[in-house]
Amino acid sequence: MNNLHSEAQTPAAGGNADGRSARWQTHREERRRELIKSARRAVHALGSDASMEEIAAAAGTSKSVFYRYFGDKAGLQHAVGEVVLSQMQRKILEAARGAQTPREGLLAMISAYLQMAETSPNVYSFVTRSTPVDADGPQGSPAISGALGHFFDSIAEMIAAPMRTHLGDGKEAVIGYWPTAAIGLVRNAGEQWLSTPDSAAKPDQEAMARQITAWLCVGIAPELSLASTP
Repeated sequence: MNNLHSEAQTPAAGGNADGRSARWQTHREERRRELIKSARRAVHALGSDASMEEIAAAAGTSKSVFYRYFGDKAGLQHAVGEVVLSQMQRKILEAARGAQTPREGLLAMISAYLQMAETSPNVYSFVTRSTPVDADGPQGSPAISGALGHFFDSIAEMIAAPMRTHLGDGKEAVIGYWPTAAIGLVRNAGEQWLSTPDSAAKPDQEAMARQITAWLCVGIAPELSLASTP
């Protein structure tokens, strides 16, 4: 009887332990999400060069808490970047789904990308650049690529998909290389536009999206033709 009673209690005890572990994990995940939101708000307000101490102060906690959850500044950069990445991908996919032609799809994706980047240039810069070793951190880590680096790799496939439908079979060379080249143009042109001070000469977001789309679809041939016209 005692043995049966003891064996009957073991699963319950294990279940309680598992329940506590699950609740603790849920608490940690919720706390991590809160810290990411706080860090994003801090970077938006303070700038992409904000230190861990400044970010922690803005979040109403200590930088040791951020180190505990993210390891170092590079880890925080990656965590914030993953959230931004998810939101940008969702916006771009939603924009592209309503397009009727590959060119409309390109314009929709480029517009969504520029709009999201323009919403908070500080956050965009924070998550796309490499982070040096964090000397103030507990261990420090090597520089890593910006957290949105693989975002552009995934977007290349999104661009390639409508091209396969539009160009058909036998165009593997174009479909294989062009999306990667397109991503380079979109990112570099977009980031230069983002960092350009506002002026009468700077195109707005819609005009810039249309210009980049035109460069991707027809290049600069029209401008060259106009320039050579006597």
